[in-house]
Amino acid sequence: MADTKVVFVAFAIEDQRQRDFLKGQSLHPRAPYEFIDMSVKEPYSEDWKAKVRTRIKRSHGVIALVSKNSLTSSGEKWEINCAKQEGKRVRGIWAYSDDRTNLEGVNTFVWNDKNISDFIDSL
Repeated sequence: MADTKVVFVAFAIEDQRQRDFLKGQSLHPRAPYEFIDMSVKEPYSEDWKAKVRTRIKRSHGVIALVSKNSLTSSGEKWEINCAKQEGKRVRGIWAYSDDRTNLEGVNTFVWNDKNISDFIDSL
């Protein structure tokens, strides 16, 4: 697939299962996109930041899974800020149907196929 979109996924480590669900959507045969994440359980080193920045630079855009966990996730916040510094579009997707946390500077939408597909198609 020549025009596959590369989408970086920013998320709080506590929301890893939701990230797995999102990545599962890219396995659908009609999904012309690939998700990348850089989840780590150890502190965020300069080496990790350099690798993340490289991956964000080569992505078409970033989906941030937003939940109450995002508010305390220094890694997710850093990834979102990095994406903005690199001029990448960021779309927030609420990770849970009963959690409508707002992250400052992130336009967040309900998790459904249309909201995700429309964002990816617009990249």
